[in-house]
Amino acid sequence: MANDELTVAVLGPGGVGGLLAALLARAGHRVICLAGDETARTLRTDGIRVRSGLYGDFTARVEAAAELHEPVDACLIAVKHTALDAALTRIAPPALGDALLVPFLNGVEHPAALRAHHRPDRVAPAVIRVESTRVAPGVIEHDSPFAEVDLTGDPVPRARLDRLAEAFAAAGPVTRVLPDEAAALWAKMSFLAPLALLTTRYGLPLGDIRTGHREELAALVAETAAVSRACGGPSDPAAALARYDAFPARTRSSMQRDAEAGRPLELDAIGGALLRAAGRHGISAPVATRLVGQLADAGH
Repeated sequence: MANDELTVAVLGPGGVGGLLAALLARAGHRVICLAGDETARTLRTDGIRVRSGLYGDFTARVEAAAELHEPVDACLIAVKHTALDAALTRIAPPALGDALLVPFLNGVEHPAALRAHHRPDRVAPAVIRVESTRVAPGVIEHDSPFAEVDLTGDPVPRARLDRLAEAFAAAGPVTRVLPDEAAALWAKMSFLAPLALLTTRYGLPLGDIRTGHREELAALVAETAAVSRACGGPSDPAAALARYDAFPARTRSSMQRDAEAGRPLELDAIGGALLRAAGRHGISAPVATRLVGQLADAGH
């Protein structure tokens, strides 16, 4: 195998994992998707079919299994935080070997949990900006005119990050390696938390939140920015509000979509983690506290 070809496992070949798996496979890398037996059979038989305005419509051949049985160069974790513990049983540490473990998860607490499961200097958290949906097993619709990946990992050798970033970039997504893990994770968290909590609490798209609940949005953005700053992340409430204003009015959060579909919510990974970080730094977060409590009381 040529030196620039990687063997990549993808844990959770859904909207994000399926898109990345297909793009990497199309670029010539060996891809092993890890999923339940029925999904794995479908992927082995039919491959992954992608419909994308940016990357075109194509089918990529991949391998698929229920568990990882051999070392790989990298394992992408693309499940929801609510499914993480169950999914990790598919990647026993002996099988991972020296692999980079690359979680594409919401929140900020999962790197520490994964470093208890795997070598700390092989856990490379990633952030992806994309709208991509699994509409059926092995069928991915990529709707956004972009796909951007940030790779990070403070203790990870830079050469390992660079090699994976080059593979991503050559396969399609605009990819960069960021030198500060906390800043990268909180940059996403500080934008995601207000969007997820408010759209889910009120069952409204972003356009209605920023008009009908603007004072609450601004207060929550300010709280989140203060926590982000204390944790080493960005803090610019005015810029955050401008970003929300620039998004399409019909934008809904993934947490909101999960609530509408009756799926478990990442409330603890997003809202809970925000409140725990606020508590550690002595920061008052009354709006976040109320919203998380209301969502929890509603059975989420």
